[in-house]
Amino acid sequence: MDLEVIENTWITLRDGTRLAARIWLPEGTRSRPVPAVLEYIPYRKRDGTRGRDEPMHGYFAQNGYAAVRVDIRGTGESDGHLADEYLKLEQDDALEVIDWIAAQDWCSGNVGMMGKSWSGFNCLQVAARRPAALKAILTCYSTDDRFRDDIHFMGGCLLNDNLWWGSIMLAYQSRPLDPEIAGEGWRARWLDRIATMPFFPALWTAHQSYDAYWKHGSVQEDWSAIQCPVMVVGGWADSYTNSVPRLLEKLQVPSRGIIGPWGHVYPHDGIPGPAIGFLQEAARWWDYWLKGVDSGIMDEPQLRAFINDPVAPTGTRDVQLGHWVGEGRWPTSAIGTKVLHLHATGALSGEPDPEDAPLPVRSPQDHGRAAGEWMGTGCAGEMPTDQRLDDGGSLNFTTPVLAKTVEVLGAPELLLQLASDVPVAQLRVRLCDVLPSGEVLRVSYQVLNLTHRDSHENPTPLEPGRTYRVKITLSACGHRFLPGHRIRVLIGTAYWPAI
Repeated sequence: MDLEVIENTWITLRDGTRLAARIWLPEGTRSRPVPAVLEYIPYRKRDGTRGRDEPMHGYFAQNGYAAVRVDIRGTGESDGHLADEYLKLEQDDALEVIDWIAAQDWCSGNVGMMGKSWSGFNCLQVAARRPAALKAILTCYSTDDRFRDDIHFMGGCLLNDNLWWGSIMLAYQSRPLDPEIAGEGWRARWLDRIATMPFFPALWTAHQSYDAYWKHGSVQEDWSAIQCPVMVVGGWADSYTNSVPRLLEKLQVPSRGIIGPWGHVYPHDGIPGPAIGFLQEAARWWDYWLKGVDSGIMDEPQLRAFINDPVAPTGTRDVQLGHWVGEGRWPTSAIGTKVLHLHATGALSGEPDPEDAPLPVRSPQDHGRAAGEWMGTGCAGEMPTDQRLDDGGSLNFTTPVLAKTVEVLGAPELLLQLASDVPVAQLRVRLCDVLPSGEVLRVSYQVLNLTHRDSHENPTPLEPGRTYRVKITLSACGHRFLPGHRIRVLIGTAYWPAI
């Protein structure tokens, strides 16, 4: 199919701001309008994501959709200033963009919205605003909770990723506008953009609890606000996976979810592999909800998930062994629940410890050197390595050698009874697979600022010496512990350089 590619067009908003858009149109849409798919992000369509945009949006156009890629206000060649992430103004602009798309002569009036990371976030946020023309969304590597599951804080602990991510945004925003698109005034607009640019990491670090700043844009505040169908995608090597099972459970609209082994890349480029035909899956989703074609996607399991098999814990992993499962509804009871107890002897057993003796732990501050990156992106050296490097700085609890396979899908929980000698303390919990070779593979983990033990919204200091019961919910995972392996839980009080 021949395509019409519009390199740049201006979408003029009511306040006079112009947003820069690139559009792919199937042949003949001027006389036969088609549904449209919008991706709305700040990463510079002209040079930042161009190599990724071309095959993806070209594919949608080849399959009968108008594909529209828009740089949000203050980014790329678009007018205005980018003052922060996920502002209400960003959402307001998106509502106008969707109305503009639906009114074009090449659009049937049905619009879908898709995206990964930032644009996955604003898919959810804009859907909660209920624009009339938005009929479905497809959100990848995003979250319903901006405080608990984003790049700034984890378990109430400040992530060091907060700094590098803010630095990347400074780098993106410091690039000049393209004179070919922006025209003669490009230099003045560029210098003005630089002069008004905030220091992003400081904005985020200023809010160290779940306050109104983070509640804005966290769709968990009102699940019922989203009234269009939602497909949600995550990857075990990525850091935005916890929201997939939560969204499937909490949303009150038709939904489908996919979790693969991947890092923070679209699944058709999925690393670690195996990648999938994600563009084909997306087209099936759009066919059903934007064209009214029964593609069969709504007859399939609500959640399709990849269950990882144990592999050598190397920092670079191009391929992940495992298998796919389908869960008709989420949450599922198909796998069942396995309860294990920590013993003062270091055992991990199905029976409670009759002694229930206290165990002290104070991890060295460099504990966490085997953690890998908080967010995998398919780069070399970013995966967690052999955990034995860190095991000496933690309390370790291990099962006997397994006689049968134990399969985990979901978010493991650990209930602890603990006391601290200081009012502010951190906790780090790892769930690991001990291979027959002795190597230790991290399966899941979580960190917790213990002042946030009861609430991320209202942290309270610990009373030294007082005993507390604390529940830690680890990150969602899909893993198969094989016969001959052992399950290990490890508890520490630091996790540098992650937090």
